[in-house]
Amino acid sequence: MFEKILIANRGEIALRVIRACREMGITSVAVHSTADADAMHVRMADEAICIGPPPSPQSYLSIPSIISACEITGAQAIHPGYGFLSENAAFVQVLEDHGITFIGPSAEHIRVMGDKITAKDTMKALGVPCVPGSDGGVADVEAARKIGAEIGYPVIIKATAGGGGRGMKVARSDSEVINAFQTARSEAKNAFGNDEVYMEKYLTTPRHIEIQVFGDGKGNAVHLGERDCSLQRRHQKVLEEAPGPSITPEERARIGAICAAAVAKIDYIGAGTIEFLYENGEFYFIEMNTRLQVEHPVTEGIFGVDLVREQINVAAGLPMSFVQEDLTINGHAIEVRINAEKLPTFSPSPGKISQYHAPGGLGVRIDSALFDGYRIPPYYDSLIGKLIVHGRDRPEALARLSRALGELIVDGVDTTIPLFRALLAEKDIQAGSYNIHWLEHWLEKNLG
Repeated sequence: MFEKILIANRGEIALRVIRACREMGITSVAVHSTADADAMHVRMADEAICIGPPPSPQSYLSIPSIISACEITGAQAIHPGYGFLSENAAFVQVLEDHGITFIGPSAEHIRVMGDKITAKDTMKALGVPCVPGSDGGVADVEAARKIGAEIGYPVIIKATAGGGGRGMKVARSDSEVINAFQTARSEAKNAFGNDEVYMEKYLTTPRHIEIQVFGDGKGNAVHLGERDCSLQRRHQKVLEEAPGPSITPEERARIGAICAAAVAKIDYIGAGTIEFLYENGEFYFIEMNTRLQVEHPVTEGIFGVDLVREQINVAAGLPMSFVQEDLTINGHAIEVRINAEKLPTFSPSPGKISQYHAPGGLGVRIDSALFDGYRIPPYYDSLIGKLIVHGRDRPEALARLSRALGELIVDGVDTTIPLFRALLAEKDIQAGSYNIHWLEHWLEKNLG
């Protein structure tokens, strides 16, 4: 087992890893920019080292700075959290070259799954169901029109190197393809430096379902059920729950077995998430995230496992602490992402926290790096906390979430807390009857 782990991240996810290290008796090392010198993850870690000024490229994304921090502190392994360098294959390769263990999958798996076309081809070969679409990149408008006629409209044009909703455009007819194709390529070029795009059939009312998988890198893998992440704004998840309210036990067992078998075949190591669009009882692969997800706590809640601890164990060469038969769903869990944003524009709201009070009680968990007097810097993501609740069933979880939101106080900045209070009053949310377009329509109607 590692004696010392460096966490190449900040905020609540850095705290999450630090806590797992402490329970395992492992020394934790926090890295931080000058803007985060007083941050909670810096205070909580056993050791801390400054790696640069506030801009991410000069600190949290600076590979030389992070390697230097490892060498200075003697850390044997790095946990990347999510975001930043967590899915950077070049970073993983550099760590290998320096004899530092990356707590996550191999550079090759990150590379393969980081390219949407290669990922789709790989999954198709592994027996994972995929959305009908182009075989690889689409060269020009005429090719796009031909594919659209073959698979039927509407279609969606996506950036090969895309993410976060950028480089994605929908064409509902042949006449819309030209503008959608050109706009998607332009956005892809500007956002990712790669203008290659591909096409898929556009599903009109799907849910976003993701399957949590975990492998030991030695041909053994399991699935830990699904999470429903359909409540989204501009392709960014807002609320996640597990198990999915629309998924039957038979469907869960079927798609879970397919996903576990797929990652076992490629000797995948650590945590991963295979994401699908789900419509009319069918699953369609869209991408795989080769890291820990923001919403991993809802899976931990219903299975009673520590996914971060498990990541560290398998990275150290130990076997997984469970097999598929050990994993039984217990109750229901829901997570809401608390962002420092001003409604209704959702513009960032950095500033000083004048008062912070976290909710408590049975089945309530909050992952946050906030404290009274903390100043939220303007340089990073606006996520400031995740409120997670667990109940014996979905109605109890919803009631607990409503109660916990009522206790949660974050003063001094604007937050998305009022949004969740309003959403919980909606009959569709109470019934679990929503799809990936529901929230956008609701926001347009209620917030303008």
